[in-house]
Order: sequence, then structure tokens, then C-alpha cells
Amino acid sequence: MGTNVEAHQLPSLGSFVRGKDVESGSWVYALSARAVLDDSFASLTLKRNLEAGRVSTADAPPGVLVGRVSVAEKETIEDALAAAAEATRIWRSVALSVRLADWNRLLRQAVRDNEDELIEMLTLEGHPLELARWELSGMYELTRPEATEFQRSQLWQEFAIGERRNIVRRQPDGVVCVNPPANAPLVSALLGTTSIAGGNAVVVRAPRTAPFGVSYVLRKIVAPVLDELGAPPGLLNVVCGHPGPMLDAWIESEHVDDIMYFGDVAPGLKIERRCVEAGKKPILELAGNDIVLVWRDADLDRAADAVVEGFYGSGQLCMVPNQAVVHPAVADELIALVVAKTAALKPGYPDEEGVLLSPVLRHDKFNRYLEDAFEKGATLVTGGHGMQIDGTRDEAGFFLEPTVLRVDGLTRARELKAVRNETFFPLMPIVVPHAAEDEALFDSFVEFVNTSPYGLRNSLWANDESVIDRFVTQTVKGGLLKVNDSHIAFTAPLPSHGGTGLTGGAFGEANYPVLRTTHVQGVSIIRPVKEEHDAHTR
Repeated sequence: MGTNVEAHQLPSLGSFVRGKDVESGSWVYALSARAVLDDSFASLTLKRNLEAGRVSTADAPPGVLVGRVSVAEKETIEDALAAAAEATRIWRSVALSVRLADWNRLLRQAVRDNEDELIEMLTLEGHPLELARWELSGMYELTRPEATEFQRSQLWQEFAIGERRNIVRRQPDGVVCVNPPANAPLVSALLGTTSIAGGNAVVVRAPRTAPFGVSYVLRKIVAPVLDELGAPPGLLNVVCGHPGPMLDAWIESEHVDDIMYFGDVAPGLKIERRCVEAGKKPILELAGNDIVLVWRDADLDRAADAVVEGFYGSGQLCMVPNQAVVHPAVADELIALVVAKTAALKPGYPDEEGVLLSPVLRHDKFNRYLEDAFEKGATLVTGGHGMQIDGTRDEAGFFLEPTVLRVDGLTRARELKAVRNETFFPLMPIVVPHAAEDEALFDSFVEFVNTSPYGLRNSLWANDESVIDRFVTQTVKGGLLKVNDSHIAFTAPLPSHGGTGLTGGAFGEANYPVLRTTHVQGVSIIRPVKEEHDAHTR
């Protein structure tokens, strides 16, 4: 699509309701990430002035604006929910082979056919090119034949028990509303739309901070897939608006069954309580705070690669590792490897090859967490400062240096804010337990994971099969466990999102949207015997 559009050619998208564009006359403008990095003050001032009606798009320099999206009026939001309720009543009766297998196959092909455009959209939102490719790999894994087969096995199973035809199936909840996060709206919205395969209809909120990618991709790439399947209008709806009023409307609506909320823990748990009180199912995708465990016999080079994944996107991704716990016998070597690999990470424009670091707009929390760590005995290994886009150290720069801390002692490690909480900036505490017998030491590793308030992903690096077995058998926290594998890699048929504790709330678990937005139902059928039926009718 490109950013170098003339002002009068600026792409404009209304709300998408019942398969049609609905404009309100009020617009939100999307800026290119490159323009913001070049001159944030001028770009953001232009955006505010455009949205206030003080200037026109003719005043915008080339390459600054990506597009604009209409802000949905109250009536449009209500109509989107009504349209979804009407559509799911039709769609839920469509054969599972169409809703699931055909949907996954066509969606996968649509993503592949439009991959370059999707990656461009992600980089325009500020996602580094390499991470944009990684994010799309999650969609490919989610729609692989192996994933489809697993989902099919969970959605429908039949058993012949005597004269009975018994079915255990999952039925659609109905209308699913998706509130994607500001840091990854496009791919999160795509994930939310996969609940359509369960027989649901979807209403997606395009965030005001980054509305264009969501609105464009769902309308131009996903909607045609539904058209090809013969889905009813209103099965997919996209509306842009403030999160507060939109969530209020969803919770109060008689049409809404589920709310899939991506965001911070505190507001997410409030949404959970409100959903339960209103009789709606909350599906939460909140913070991660993932842990990488490194045992004494681990492949340290590969383990260091997994730890360094915590700096991808400058740590502003929920499913990257936030801390490592390392066997004291190999801690020095592992830390040295992490430092060497960290030095190769560079900031830059998101559409440039080789860039893995993203801007961090506010550095105050990072500095507070560093100060807290130093006060509690942590040692700075590398990093700790701001920097400019060219890597020059500058506390006023948009970027933060990838920062490694050494924390000695496991028992009191969670006294540090940087260990206890998800950080969402490039800060990696490497916790080194005090020396102990391996049996007791490994027990403390597993206990550390299981007592974490969070539970998105956790991973282990070890060669000893008994250690691996103990980790897999005893670890209960987390939606996904990885062993000797990239912490962030997607792999079918495992789900890509979801977790326990503060990550997913009271009902949290690994999240296949097609399963989380459906419910188990049992059916038993005894067919009438023809002879008896004929006798009764004579």
C-alpha cells in the first residue's frame, strides 16, 4: 500500500458493519512509524490538528499519514452488535467442515497471498520487519492442517453406545467482541477472528491509537474469505472508538456473549469482574512475565539465544521472556554469551532489515525499576541507558539499551520489581541461585515457576531426560511450556496465546479462540425403530 500517498488520495475507511462501510464524519488519523521517529512533535501535532479539524490532509507532508478511520457513533456500535447476533444464528448451522477446515485453509491462503502487504502494515504500526514476519508465522501455525485436525477433534466427537448415538461437541457462545491491544492490534485482531470457526460472529474494536491496520486487513483480507464461504453479512464487524465507552456498550448489550480483552492486568481484571456480573464470558490476554530456566547441562549458546529473545521489540511483547534463572555452575558463561549476543541488537526504523529493537516512549518506569534493583543488590552487567536511533547513548533518545542485571539468590529475587512484575521494556534480570545440591536446586527452579503470579510461557534448557521429565510433569503454571526450543517460536498444534494466573484471570488457560469461545454440550440420540413407528401410525 505504501505511505507515500498524496493527501487527496489518503485511504479512508469507515466502520465495517453488515458488510458495508459506515462513515460518521469524525476521523482518526494513522501516522507512519518512520515519520514519528523522524519528528515526533511535528507528526503528533499534525495528527491532533487533523482530528480537531484545524487543518486538512492537504497540509500533511508526503509519507507522514498512512490513512484514516471513521470513529463509530453509538448507533453504529449498537448496529454492529445486532448484526453479529443475527449472523451467528445463521452461521452456527453451517457444516463444521466449512466453518473450520475451509475457513482455516482459505484464511491461511489469504495471509500468504497478502503477506507483503500485511508485513508492510505491521511495520507502519512500528513493528520491526523481523518481528512482523514472526507474528505472521503465528497465523500460519494456527491454520496448519495439524492445528485444524486438533481443533476438529475438540469440537466434535461421536460414540456408539448400544443403541445410542452419543455426541460430545462444542457449541458457539454467539457474539464475541475483541478488544486488541495498542502494541499489537493487527495480529491480535486476526487471532480474535479465528473464533468465527466455532460458529461465532465477531465485533472488533480498532484502537484509536492504531486503527488503520486492523480496519484495512479485516476488511480487505479476512472479509473476502467469509464472502467466499457464503457467510452472512454481519459475521465480521469492525468499529473504531474509545475503549471505555465501547466496553461499556459491549457489557451492557443483550447481544454480546464473550469479550476477548488484550491489555494490562489491572483493567483486565476489572473487565473480568464486570463480565461475570453481566453474565458474559471474559477471555483475557494480559501480562506475561515469562521465565527461562537454564540447567547445568544446557546448550548454553542456544539458551542464550532464547534469553536474548526477551529484548525483541525492546521487550514490549507479552510472550517474550522477562527473566532467566540459571544454574550457578554455568551462570558466568551464560551471562557472557547473553551480553555478546545483546551487543548485536540494534535500533532503527521498523522497515529496515536487521532491526529488532523498538522505541520505548516513556523511560521513567525503566529507570525506577533499575534503581529499585540496585538498591536490592542487583548488579548491572550491560546497558542501562537511553539511546538514539543510530545507537548513540542519549538519555533523551527514543530507544533503550538492552539491559542485563545479575541477581544473586533465588529466594528473595521477587523482592525486585523487575523480577516480580512484567516489565515491558528491555530489562533482563538473570537470577543465579546460591549453590546447593542439584536435587534441591531443581525443586527450587520448578517452585519458582509455579509460584509466579503470571503464567503465559515458561521454558527450560537441559539435556538430562530426567530433568526434562520433572519439569514437564511438575510445572502447572503457564499456557505453554517449551523445552530446548525458541521461547517465542510458534508451533502447531500448540496454541499461541493464553495462560494462567494474572495472564488469563480466574478462567485462564491456553487460548485457542475457537475453543475458548465455545462451550461443551452433550447429545444422545436414539433413532426410532421403523417397524415400531409404522405400527404406531396404523
